[in-house]
Amino acid sequence: MKKRMKHLFTLGLSLLMLVSLVGCGGESAQVADTNPDTPVEEVTFPLKEKKELSFITSAPATSTQDPNERLIFQRIEKQTNVEIDWTCFVADQFADKKNLALAQFGSLPDGLFTAGMNDYDLLRYAKQGIIIPLENLIDKYMPNLQAVFEKYPEYRTMVTAPDGHIYSFPWIEQLGEGKEAIQAIGDIPYINKKWLDCLGLEVPSTTEELEQVLIAFRDNADKIQEECGVEGDVIPMSFIINNGDQDPAILINGFGEGYGDTTDHFAVTDDGEVIYTTVQEGYKEGIEWLHKLVEEKLVDPEAFTQEWSTYVAKGKNHRYGLCFTWDIGNIDNYDDYVMLPALAGPEGLVNVTRQNNSETSGFDRGRCVLTTSCRDTALAAAWIDQMYAPIQSPQNNWGTYGEKGATNVFEMSTNSEGGEMLKHMDLGDNSPVEVRERQSVNGPLAVLNDYYDVYVTQPADAKWRLDNMHETYLKDMNSKYVYPNVFMSIDDTNRVSQLDTDIKKYAEQMKASWILNGGIEEEWDEYLKNMDKYGLQEYLSIKQKYFDEYQKSLNEEK
Repeated sequence: MKKRMKHLFTLGLSLLMLVSLVGCGGESAQVADTNPDTPVEEVTFPLKEKKELSFITSAPATSTQDPNERLIFQRIEKQTNVEIDWTCFVADQFADKKNLALAQFGSLPDGLFTAGMNDYDLLRYAKQGIIIPLENLIDKYMPNLQAVFEKYPEYRTMVTAPDGHIYSFPWIEQLGEGKEAIQAIGDIPYINKKWLDCLGLEVPSTTEELEQVLIAFRDNADKIQEECGVEGDVIPMSFIINNGDQDPAILINGFGEGYGDTTDHFAVTDDGEVIYTTVQEGYKEGIEWLHKLVEEKLVDPEAFTQEWSTYVAKGKNHRYGLCFTWDIGNIDNYDDYVMLPALAGPEGLVNVTRQNNSETSGFDRGRCVLTTSCRDTALAAAWIDQMYAPIQSPQNNWGTYGEKGATNVFEMSTNSEGGEMLKHMDLGDNSPVEVRERQSVNGPLAVLNDYYDVYVTQPADAKWRLDNMHETYLKDMNSKYVYPNVFMSIDDTNRVSQLDTDIKKYAEQMKASWILNGGIEEEWDEYLKNMDKYGLQEYLSIKQKYFDEYQKSLNEEK
């Protein structure tokens, strides 16, 4: 690792390009010819003299709020001789705190390490002259990121704004691709095999069979408590409504047309038509069935109000017959659960709707940015490029090795060629997410498929999840398309952002109300009218335009 982290960056005779501040007319940011404050010199890590950069970042409330206490950053500072002046916000307050910080134009940091910027943020902050274009820095001073773009040019395309500039450094995590990518499904339903065995039941394969299994869990609560070590009341099914991977949407894929629901509520038919899932007839039928489960007292009453901590606490007491999450290890024991297969609906239809944007695996366009206050942009780019080193990115993503007196995510090992390789440690009974939150730093990084067993082993929980996903769901992933990760113009991004706020809020409010209280049949027609009043048809037309352009570009590449 010591040698890998030392890169020679020759700055040459050209000076860096910098964004000029936007004038009163509000014109788009323009690239200036020079940056007189960037020194023309060779930069070798570690620097002979210590220099300082300033970044905003975030950290979970359960971990340290001082990034310099994290072993990863301590090592990077030693390797580069670059000291970071961090401003760290608690993760659940980050969005508001970050926006307030960026409003202080005269005292901006050099950059945002975990920027958390959506497309509209990137374009508006660029237009306001708050963040700068990065493509020249990437081309001149970032060989690690350049290597990723050369191997996967689609990532450079995906991070390039419609105006041709790159305004952010991405986060990339590959583990499989296409239908086999680990990101293909998020909200996996895990059913308690220990309870099934206790009651002599089989894993259900239809919605009717699942309903009967949940009834058996309810009616045999005393036996389950006595024989399965349940601490508290038995809960046949629990979830967190409208909460991404904790939502029960995957259960209704077998109703109607088979699109069910997705986190962003978009799907693409096999004819290439972009649809909104929550206005489909199959969705209505699925929601009615979920309400029936509530009426039969098979659903956790707190499923509509609980937060993550409450959800996990009940899981750790082994109270769930069926729950939903990315990784059951964060909720309860792996050995007690199996993935519930895609359920056949009332008409026998079986389908798994994949998550949108999953064709290119894990990708976050707006992970890291530099601001117009950054004077030594070459140094900042070179330092950020260290995050993309193949031996560094896995640590930033998951955690590190060699921290004394702590549970470590990795141990440093060697690969078959004798090179350094990070080997995932057995975390025992520790929650993987909690261990990783304590050590990882996130930010810009790239973990590619061909890094596994060369620079890093696959994490055991991810491998378990991926192997079981393939066995359980791959055959039923029938949809031809997912909605791709497109980069819209600022006008369309702005309009989509406005439309999504009202449409998604209303759709999710009604979804929760209908599952809990019923009434979807009586209120459906009025609901559809309201969705159109909120601009759903305009929303769909914009999304369709970019989907068609994306498909056209793919065909041209072929």
